[in-house]
Amino acid sequence: MQLKGAVALVTGGGTGVGRAVSLDLARAGAKGVVINYSRSRADAESTAQEVGALGAEALPIKANVASEAEVLGMVDQAVGHFGRLDVLVNNAGTTRHIPLSDLDALTDEVWDSIFATNLRGAFYCCRAAAPHLKRSRGAIVNVASVAAFVMSGYSSLPYACSKAALLQLTRGLAAALAPEVRVNAVCPGLVRTRWFREGLGEEAAIAAEKHVAQQTPLADIAAPEHISQAVMGFLAGDFATGQHLVVDGGRLGRGE
Repeated sequence: MQLKGAVALVTGGGTGVGRAVSLDLARAGAKGVVINYSRSRADAESTAQEVGALGAEALPIKANVASEAEVLGMVDQAVGHFGRLDVLVNNAGTTRHIPLSDLDALTDEVWDSIFATNLRGAFYCCRAAAPHLKRSRGAIVNVASVAAFVMSGYSSLPYACSKAALLQLTRGLAAALAPEVRVNAVCPGLVRTRWFREGLGEEAAIAAEKHVAQQTPLADIAAPEHISQAVMGFLAGDFATGQHLVVDGGRLGRGE
């Protein structure tokens, strides 16, 4: 797949992993990068300026991926502006930090809010983008998590379930959209992001990062750029679909 001249939509594209992907797409020669955001307008606009400085046109669009109407409007606006869509990166996600033993805290509202963004939101984006991606023989990369395979205790049970379901969605859509569109998933371990620190708290996040790094063969935790490398690899790989790649420095392989 040639990214030069391509148009990409990155959900949650203004911060963390999404920001890293947006910038890497620009570096790879993308013509346009749609930077989706829900709340972080200032971050999205800042990332858009960085993307523009790298030679691509950035288009920040506010949309809550948990709303199908907003997703449809976002995709229509993106295609209306650029005339095409070649890449979709489903990076937007949410969680609640709830101890695994606290089952009473897992209310319907918690389950619904996490699945609405992490699973249904990704599906809404894929379904809305599919006709355009088929025309361009494009690709989708979903950002899942190692929580799909093992519980770390740093997030919550509904989050882990949503990411496991996202992997099955990836496999199903890979079959449904073949042969025109490839669909793959990246599964990060712990990533050094503001999202994690704000959710867990600065002190607890630093302790968690130190503990995970000590248990990781590569002796560190991932930066957003490491996850973006995996996303870009799937975009470049023309004969991989329905697959996932764990990016956690080897920790999952140790059974940690």
